[in-house]
Amino acid sequence: MQTNLTAGNISAINANPSGTERERETRARQEPPVLSVEHLSKTIRGRKIIDDISFDVRAGEIYGFLGPNGSGKTTTIRMLVDLIKPTSGRVLVCGEDVNKHPERALRHVGCIVENPEMYGYLTGWENLDLFARMQEGIGEARIEEVARIVRLDERIHDKVKTYSLGMRQRLGIAQALLGAPKLLILDEPTNGLDPKGIKELRAFIAELAAEGMSVFVSSHLLSEIQLLCDRVAIIDGGSVIAVGDVGEMIAQAEAHTLWLFENPEAGRRLLADDPRVDVADRDRALLDESVLLALPGAVPTRVRQKDIPDVVARCAAAGVGVLAVQRVVPTLESLFLTLTGGERDGQGS
Repeated sequence: MQTNLTAGNISAINANPSGTERERETRARQEPPVLSVEHLSKTIRGRKIIDDISFDVRAGEIYGFLGPNGSGKTTTIRMLVDLIKPTSGRVLVCGEDVNKHPERALRHVGCIVENPEMYGYLTGWENLDLFARMQEGIGEARIEEVARIVRLDERIHDKVKTYSLGMRQRLGIAQALLGAPKLLILDEPTNGLDPKGIKELRAFIAELAAEGMSVFVSSHLLSEIQLLCDRVAIIDGGSVIAVGDVGEMIAQAEAHTLWLFENPEAGRRLLADDPRVDVADRDRALLDESVLLALPGAVPTRVRQKDIPDVVARCAAAGVGVLAVQRVVPTLESLFLTLTGGERDGQGS
């Protein structure tokens, strides 16, 4: 079942957006979606790979498509760009049906599916020039412009075989931008990148969206989607199980409080006897593993923040030493695990 989260039922992280941001959001909501996916399904050899998924991408937003490896992300993207046909449903780009009028629809789309393929023995410029010749009306000025957008202008005349993986990824995005698309689709764009490359990629994706382009990003990395995207669709086993604003979704995830005691067993017993505290099973707390590793032996609980001082005082009065109390901010990781019941393995591809 798909969960739709709407503004108003939960406070978003950015509760007080600036006037400019509010105006941009209002315009985006009023304009027709750049991408509309309507009841899309795909069956292969009697097996349903994608099951009745729907979502919209608005103008100028960064939209995340989040799911574990094998959940159906790449299969969906291939249907979005007419590489494979859906069994049912339809995809509209700027109002044009991708299956009925692929040329008219896909002229608005730039896309990288999986890894960008470039000729290593050619320079970056020669690669872009080769792709530019396949489209009408793209000259040297546009090649220079996209090289500057992806920050390769100083290396664009070097051979691609001398590029780092991050530079090759950016060259692939430059190629996707040649036709000045309204929608940029990126399939796992941070795969293999080092932290610096990921940060650079994130920065100029944000710049593209700020200039009005819609960016659709698929990823299995929850932290990247959380940092980069405005809204997200979460897919698991070929079905979209949640769609909504990233801030609102994070607010849906249940917060935990970790307790570190001098005597862990005594502390756990005391917490378990307190009606205000719900002690969670450490193995089933659906918390980011890095948080649990940072506080080995800590007891995860669910407790109202206003009750924490009284619980600490009760521990002190009972002679149970409290070494640390840490409130864990919910993340998309915890939301995803909550929605999927802790399961990470999808069925699609």
